[in-house]
Amino acid sequence: MDADLDEALATFSAVRPRLFGIAYRMLGSATEAEDLVQETWLRWQGTDRSVVENPPAFLATTTTRLAINALQSARARRETYVGPWLPEPVDTSNDPTLGAERAEALGFAVLVMLERLTPTERAAYVLHEAFAYPYSLICEIIQVSEPAARQLVSRARKHLAGERRREVSQEEQRRLLTAFVSAAQTGDLDALERLFAEDVVSYSDGGGYVRASKFPVRSRETVAKYVRAFHTHFWTGVEVTEAVANGQPSVLLSKDGATFAVLTVVASPGRIDQVLWMMNPHKLGAVTHRAA
Repeated sequence: MDADLDEALATFSAVRPRLFGIAYRMLGSATEAEDLVQETWLRWQGTDRSVVENPPAFLATTTTRLAINALQSARARRETYVGPWLPEPVDTSNDPTLGAERAEALGFAVLVMLERLTPTERAAYVLHEAFAYPYSLICEIIQVSEPAARQLVSRARKHLAGERRREVSQEEQRRLLTAFVSAAQTGDLDALERLFAEDVVSYSDGGGYVRASKFPVRSRETVAKYVRAFHTHFWTGVEVTEAVANGQPSVLLSKDGATFAVLTVVASPGRIDQVLWMMNPHKLGAVTHRAA
């Protein structure tokens, strides 16, 4: 490898965590984010780097624009997705913010909400709220005026604020998740109902590859009965391992040494609002090494 390429690789490697963090927040898929970061590297190799004044900004711009394009086709695929679509979980135990200034736009519930934004709204929000990019740079990256960039972030904030509930501490979320797993394993209907908000929703993402509910299950009594209905066979021989996925307490569910699900809850003070079962085997690659 010549000296010029050595330098190009060093520059790229230094910002790679940030590039992955941008791509993952844009796409909600670790696999697609890795592919996109690799495409950014290939473009960086083929660029006349002598004329690039700010390599980190250039690489972030390339990644963001590729992600905006990729999101258009990803959305078309998700329209035919079997059952609820949930983000691909990533292990954040060693990189809590995934290359960003803040952990914003990393949690499962927020990533699902980001799906409702336009690709440019999502890009502006991610760059500003997670990576603290100034509007003067965001407008160059997504090729809009600075007032338009501010408007995009403002619209995205308002949209998310309208759907967000008051978040709880990690300790409280871990407590509720542990209590849920215990009640689910024993099929304790009363305990489950006490944990749930009145309008709780259970989402199971099997992608059509494994048995999972193809529709969200809603309401306290219905979700409690649903979880109780499969407890006798679902939990037999299952090992439960605590983990941190997407910056939030989660558990890995494994059988015979193989992880088959990532389970977490979205909670507001004293209650569980959502139960998320990520069971699509093609989405577990970024966490399965934890169970190895």
